Amino acid sequence: MSRAGKGSPGDAPARVAYATCEPRLPAWDDDLLSAEALDRRGVEVEFVAWDDPAAEWASFDRVVVRSTWDYGARLDEFLAWCDRVGPERLRNLPELVRWNTDKRYLAELDGAGLPVPPTMLIAPGGAVPEFHDEVVIKPLVGAGARDTGRFGVEARDGAVALLEKLGQQDEIAMVQPYLHEIERHGETAVMVFGGELAYALKKRAFLPEDQAAPVADNGVAAAMFDESLVQLGEADRGEVELALSTVAWLARRFGQVPLFARIDTLLTEQGPVLMEVEATEPSLYLAQTAGLERPGAELFADAVLADLGRSAGPAGPAR
Repeated sequence: MSRAGKGSPGDAPARVAYATCEPRLPAWDDDLLSAEALDRRGVEVEFVAWDDPAAEWASFDRVVVRSTWDYGARLDEFLAWCDRVGPERLRNLPELVRWNTDKRYLAELDGAGLPVPPTMLIAPGGAVPEFHDEVVIKPLVGAGARDTGRFGVEARDGAVALLEKLGQQDEIAMVQPYLHEIERHGETAVMVFGGELAYALKKRAFLPEDQAAPVADNGVAAAMFDESLVQLGEADRGEVELALSTVAWLARRFGQVPLFARIDTLLTEQGPVLMEVEATEPSLYLAQTAGLERPGAELFADAVLADLGRSAGPAGPAR
């Protein structure tokens, strides 16, 4: 699928690939909105499966990682593809994607002075600690709340069973305290495009008590497809400051401002906590921002144009 646009006189249109997967999973079509915004401003956008052997990545000015949601079971292959596309074209940068797909990055953020939840890692076959409070268990590498569970002290058997399952899959497990503020406030996802605050989303609590989250046929937690899970919202000032500080740290760490980042935060009594950084293939929920003065699709298109070194300019009429 492609959209062709017209550039300025004498200026060849930029070509951008949105890397996706086949078959496309629910919500991939959210990216149509930013593709259409780029089209109106003279940029050709083509949707291409990241593992398409016929794809000619060198023919694109940029390759933007979007709905590559099947990479979890083929991580090494996916990261090798990122490296082949290379830092000149791939956004976000291959090095950033590699860092972001392994949640051990939380330790580096902690070391940088950014507030993250206490995190314990358990290797396959490792000893299971005593739990003195409610915990969340998830794989170190994964997305969509796959193999993620919430367990109280009385549900230790269920927690052990999930840890054993992850171990049998040769996966490292991460264990964090369950932060009950999520029941009151929900998580805040602060969207940052090209280093600039774009908008904020609110995600309600969805993990059932004392069990792993039920999954759909594709292995993703069923709750992730609930339309009420994420809604447009407002971020606390402290959450915005934490998100922008995190993106600034990423820019210093990797030598380039990320084209996009979703910074998940939670407002606690001690202040905002950094729950997760999504700089690989986060859902952007652009459709929910259509009523904003500056819709998210336009803001994302602006960031892509700036990365291409082209003026954002006014959007032309829809075609």
